[in-house]
Amino acid sequence: MPTYDYRCVANGQVVEVSHRMSEVLSTWGELCERSGTALGETPAQSRVDRLATGGHVVQRGTLNNPAAPACPAAGNGCGGCSLN
Repeated sequence: MPTYDYRCVANGQVVEVSHRMSEVLSTWGELCERSGTALGETPAQSRVDRLATGGHVVQRGTLNNPAAPACPAAGNGCGGCSLN
């Protein structure tokens, strides 16, 4: 499931939570229930906004490949990295 960041308008707190793309949380109470965060002194009906974040897209094979990616400058003596 995708991960989203929400910010509570009333207290300014940002909370990360996972849910379906079709689902939207709109109150602090919903967000706290989903994330396991304590309500604290913030009213449960306080509005939360979903923040725009850079999507965390990872290709399937990336995490399974222990080898470092090939350096396009390797072997040409450019001095651009520690591999030369």
